[in-house]
Amino acid sequence: MGKKGGKSKGFISQGIHSNVSSNIRKAMRQDYLASGERIVNQRAAWAKGKNVVLTIENPNKNQTNKRYIRVSARDLWGSPKYNR
Repeated sequence: MGKKGGKSKGFISQGIHSNVSSNIRKAMRQDYLASGERIVNQRAAWAKGKNVVLTIENPNKNQTNKRYIRVSARDLWGSPKYNR
């Protein structure tokens, strides 16, 4: 059997290239990471029961190659079920 004929949809972008400059995207990301909006979004996700991971300074100062570590928000903030 042959292939079914159909309407050509034309060229469809693969979506692998950005049309925004990389230095603009980097600046926007740095602004967001430094803003308080990020903490608000993390807290809201934690309250919904999502798996939120926070970045904190490493309490072990002997590990000089790991200045920051990632920890679960449940470890720091507790369970959202009981902290409402």
